[in-house]
Amino acid sequence: MIKIYFLRPLVVIFLALFLFSCDRGPVERSAVGEALGTTYQVKYFSEEDLPIDKALDSIFERVNQSMSTYRKDSDISRLNRGDSLVKVDSLFQEVFRLSEKVYRESGGYFDPTVGNLVNLYGFGPEKGAREIDSVKIDSIMRDVGLGKVKIAADGKVTKTSPNVYLDFNAIAKGYAIDLIGHYLESKGVENYLVELGGELLAKGENLSKEDHWMVGVDDPGQKADERTLTAAVKLINRAMATSGNYRKNRTDPKTGKMYVHTVNPLTGYAEQSNVLSASVLAENCALADAYATAFMAMGLERSKQLLSKLDNVDAFLIYAKENGEMGRYATSGFEEVLVEL
Repeated sequence: MIKIYFLRPLVVIFLALFLFSCDRGPVERSAVGEALGTTYQVKYFSEEDLPIDKALDSIFERVNQSMSTYRKDSDISRLNRGDSLVKVDSLFQEVFRLSEKVYRESGGYFDPTVGNLVNLYGFGPEKGAREIDSVKIDSIMRDVGLGKVKIAADGKVTKTSPNVYLDFNAIAKGYAIDLIGHYLESKGVENYLVELGGELLAKGENLSKEDHWMVGVDDPGQKADERTLTAAVKLINRAMATSGNYRKNRTDPKTGKMYVHTVNPLTGYAEQSNVLSASVLAENCALADAYATAFMAMGLERSKQLLSKLDNVDAFLIYAKENGEMGRYATSGFEEVLVEL
């Protein structure tokens, strides 16, 4: 008689081996597209294929509806038109709190109430040439200052004047990146890189290369049709945002010195700054975004003074020297992750 009672254990062992061999662990996945007036790409490692596209669409829609000055029906656009019935959502309130923090620490060099000035110089959603003179600037400056805006616990916004114009474009993109990171982590993703318009948030490692996430820093000396890098950065569980007008810089015909023009919230004028590029590392991308904007307006020396007082914030500044050449300054924390090309 043929005995077959050993067949079942063998099948079980075979199936166990087969299932074990198919368990490859987290797989590299990605999503790319356009949002918030720029492009994005998300790379993450997960055993599960997440509904990432749907999640991203939802995040971008929420950010746009709350804070886009380019959307007429957004909460911020309604507030800027003087609508006193608007109650802003939790996203708006959190971005406002983060803005207040950087506003205080930078001495007002980061100020989301410069919207009317941004529009005056033709940098905002209201395009077209405008007559710029001291009288017009002085008039606008009466409504500049983040202290002129308050948000109650229920989301009700009050302004000292209906003419106060809010513009979160220098922080909202970074905040959107943070929201994407929160979504991925809520799904158990431990290794990811999010990039939106050149701003980044990294967690864990690039498992495909068994190494840290590596990102680049643009060369301020590049021409308009170029894309060259001046350095690379190991991004280790931090966010990085870079602000720079290197494609819109000016050269003083007398000195040969290169400058960028940035609206100074304290004076109302588009002034020359010797900081050509500011790359900032921070715990989240909203703060990195805001500080990078502030450093562009503050110039090198003020930026260095502020950086010496900040915790968990590092920066790599490329600036114009008096002789027209470019110099570089990096905090010790940034030096540790900087990779020369």
